[in-house]
Amino acid sequence: MVMVSTSVWAQSSAPLTSVRPVPRVVADVAVQQKAPITVYYRYKVRPKPRAVVSETAYAEPKAIVKASALSGQYALASTVPVYSSRRPLHRPAGLGTRHVTTTQPRRNQTRVASTDLQTTSPAGRICGDRRIVGQTISPIVGEIKGCGVAKPVRVSSIDGVVLSQASIMECGTAKALAKWVVKGLKPTIGRQGGGVKSLRIVSHYACRTRNSAKGARISEHGKGKAIDIAAINLNDGSQITVLEGWKSRRQKGKLKKLHKAACGTFGTVLGPDADRHHRDHFHFDTARYRGGPYCE
Repeated sequence: MVMVSTSVWAQSSAPLTSVRPVPRVVADVAVQQKAPITVYYRYKVRPKPRAVVSETAYAEPKAIVKASALSGQYALASTVPVYSSRRPLHRPAGLGTRHVTTTQPRRNQTRVASTDLQTTSPAGRICGDRRIVGQTISPIVGEIKGCGVAKPVRVSSIDGVVLSQASIMECGTAKALAKWVVKGLKPTIGRQGGGVKSLRIVSHYACRTRNSAKGARISEHGKGKAIDIAAINLNDGSQITVLEGWKSRRQKGKLKKLHKAACGTFGTVLGPDADRHHRDHFHFDTARYRGGPYCE
């Protein structure tokens, strides 16, 4: 057996190179300055500017939406700007129809139900008479005791004859006027001037006393039962006025026929022969008297 010293074993197993790390070579500073390192980015890091939104615009709140049906992950939806105010607009004057919308899930259809509040329905046939065109309006409360109309309508035309101003009255008066237009006005005027085009209305509903006299009784105008007609406009542009026609030999006969045709259909019929207050127009109202219609 040969015995080997431990010192000899250690010398035979020593590494050929030093374990200590070799120092790095210091590069020339001038070389580093001449060859800078360039870093390339695939995407721009700086965020894009946001779109300009008006001060009155509102933004939809962030909502949690499902990003992927497969992964089941959720993400925040981006904010979507709204370019109009959510504040409700003012209702137009005279608008009184409220729309209630309900959705039927099965057919995905929308049903609109309207509820009349206080004013009008769209212009159309009213008072149950196809000849009368206008609107149903809200009840009128007069400023003077005795004035007002419980169920007023605003009439714009009757059997194709336009009223120069939409006139407020009750349905009974509107129907009487329609009867006079169809059975009295149109047959009397006939084809003269191409036929009747319109009526010049000088008064309809007005909360006042008779002839606006102080202390007098409330006029039928204040109850929606009267209308005043000053002229008949024809299709050729000519017109027949009560003021001038009543003195004309050519027109007076027709005006008298119109006056007579209204008597009975209306309770009161007044013309130029009645008094100075009616020298330039016909006054028709539906007041009823025990002794029958009053026509003068």
